[in-house]
Amino acid sequence: MSTAARDGLAWSNTTAEVDWQEMETLYRLAPLGNKSAAHLRTVFENSRYKWFARDAARRLVAAGRALADGADCSYICDVAVLPSHQGTGVGNDMVSRLVHDSREHKKIILYSVPGKEGFYRKLGFLRLLTAMAIFQDREAAIARGHLGEA
Repeated sequence: MSTAARDGLAWSNTTAEVDWQEMETLYRLAPLGNKSAAHLRTVFENSRYKWFARDAARRLVAAGRALADGADCSYICDVAVLPSHQGTGVGNDMVSRLVHDSREHKKIILYSVPGKEGFYRKLGFLRLLTAMAIFQDREAAIARGHLGEA
């Protein structure tokens, strides 16, 4: 499925045309860390909802996904926007599409890159007071501001 957006971007919710190396570059530049093309392919293809935005030159400028069980919980994650397109509304459109897709779920959750919480608050998200997490690299997650000290 593809749709045109008000910003002239081409939107798609299928992985059929994704260049995973291009996706790896998007995540590095966004910046959302160094995620390999193989890793991104695995997580996007295993996500119920996903969206990709391309500019007129067919360059991938944004991507995002949601893990969802179809009824109870949808977890929006990995929303990445090229720096050249940040602040243009494409991130808002991306999250709005994922929220819309997830609308039948009892709860929609996400965790934000530190410092971006205000962006998600404008889209209706509130801080979870009881959220807990185990990260594979605990020390790195604490250093990035994703986890508090024990």
